[in-house]
Amino acid sequence: MQRYGGNTSCVSVETAGADPIVFDLGTGLRPWGCSMPAGDGVTVHALVTHLHWDHIQGLPFFTPLQSPDSALNVYGPGDENETLETTFSKFMSPPFFPIEVAHLPAAVEFHDAHHDDLEIAGAEVMVRPVPHCGKANGYRVTRNGVSVAYVPDHQEPVGRPDYVDPAVLELCAGADVLIHDAQLWAEEFPAKATWGHCTPEYAVEVAAQAGARTLVLFHHDPSHTDEDLDEMTERISALARSRGIGEVLCATEGLKLSVTAHA
Repeated sequence: MQRYGGNTSCVSVETAGADPIVFDLGTGLRPWGCSMPAGDGVTVHALVTHLHWDHIQGLPFFTPLQSPDSALNVYGPGDENETLETTFSKFMSPPFFPIEVAHLPAAVEFHDAHHDDLEIAGAEVMVRPVPHCGKANGYRVTRNGVSVAYVPDHQEPVGRPDYVDPAVLELCAGADVLIHDAQLWAEEFPAKATWGHCTPEYAVEVAAQAGARTLVLFHHDPSHTDEDLDEMTERISALARSRGIGEVLCATEGLKLSVTAHA
């Protein structure tokens, strides 16, 4: 995908005068970190949905962590019987990786969260479990009257295309922006029905039931081409309009949305 991009999940929520919040720590974390002023310490709050590699592998390459003046607070679910910190320590340790979290110059702290309501950097953060492969979170961040819901990996219920888990509806209810899994074409879904993902049609179902204003289709399959995603956006936009959703976007590398509170 030359136009849509190929980095794995990482989305920042930025407001003037507040610490940034970032959804997931995929490979997109590296270019985001490189865009920050060199040498300046930053404080970042990361909301990790789950511990699959594509959502965490960017952490060692986040350049601000080379500054002792930086701090990274990571929230998310640990493995079933482990804390988030313990699970991360396995990922970032030899022989899988030469540098451990404790060796980074910056301060990195881990916070277990799975079904919580938190206040982080002046924002209200809702954390709820989302159906996926194993333990996974979805998030809703509300700041200055604007809400962004993030559900990048969501298992579509087999044989129940109009059912949405109540926790997911709670996360997405009335969201100004809903960033949602749309990895599988409808014709691909039967063969991959247990992979923990969903179709763009199901993303519309979630957005429509929740009353979200803007739907951002996310977590693209790397086998889908730019032309595939163009066609998907056009087709799903028409479906979304018929369900009362104001806008549909297909996530691209570097996409920036400016959102203000509505009356």
